Amino acid sequence: MKVHYGYNDLKFRNPVVTTGIFDGVHRGHRVVIEQIKKRAAELKGETVVVTFHPHPRQVLNQNSQAIQLLTGIEEKISLIEKCGIDHVVLINFDRDLSLMSAADFFEKILCGKIGTKHFVAGFSHHFGRMAEGDKETIRSIADNYGISYEVLEPVKIGGIIVSSSAVREALLTGRIEEANNLLGYDYFMNGTIIEGRKLGRKIGFPTANIKPDYPDKLIPGNGVYAVEIYLKDKKYYGVMSIGYNPTVNRDQNIKSVEVNIFDFEGNIYGEKVCAVFRYRIRDEMVFDTISELSHRIELDRQEALRLLKK
Repeated sequence: MKVHYGYNDLKFRNPVVTTGIFDGVHRGHRVVIEQIKKRAAELKGETVVVTFHPHPRQVLNQNSQAIQLLTGIEEKISLIEKCGIDHVVLINFDRDLSLMSAADFFEKILCGKIGTKHFVAGFSHHFGRMAEGDKETIRSIADNYGISYEVLEPVKIGGIIVSSSAVREALLTGRIEEANNLLGYDYFMNGTIIEGRKLGRKIGFPTANIKPDYPDKLIPGNGVYAVEIYLKDKKYYGVMSIGYNPTVNRDQNIKSVEVNIFDFEGNIYGEKVCAVFRYRIRDEMVFDTISELSHRIELDRQEALRLLKK
């Protein structure tokens, strides 16, 4: 797959195109991607995914709460590549682009710069200034330019319409298995091992603190999770705690992401790590004594192993 930064000097063979944010590259996105692959094969053309960075809400809603993203830009591109796409066109989203009308975006970029032959849109696809572009806009402009097009129906799983927002909601409320089902893969977080407060070591369960590679990366809701850890090209099992460690930490302003890695010893500060979220074990809890906390962590470890090995 080739990644193009910007939309100038592009030459594709009968490009079959879709556009969108593709945060998470979830199962709904993948249906769209499979459709452009199918149409490209029919037209003997190439598949082109047009996406944007940064996320439009990070540009347009600077005074509101920052959006939490399912994927950093490199993660998103990697997931799209795994889908078997020929080209990704990555467009810088800025204020000027946000003011471009839907008609201008379709005509000047999708038609004029990319040379779209066939266009595929998801059911909720909107584009252009104030998200004014919809399926009626697509139909009008595509017809004028002689471009074939289609707008797909929503993808539903268990009665839920698959969307990035639905995945975010599931993750933030700790519904990991539901989120993974909507994604079509297990949610993951890339990061770096950093030095923490070493509270786990004091109670017999040393933990590695993880700083996400992307500051806007969505961290699942507070609680304890069974995870897979990929470190130095090896896979380990582990139990991860997300939250404020209320039993041993008096400063409830410091949130931590820390994992007890099974069958591992060594100094790994500064090492890159990937944590894959498989199951949620329980909510964050407050214990009366350190002994009670230690006992519960041991139970969490046992439960994590049971879940991960089943």
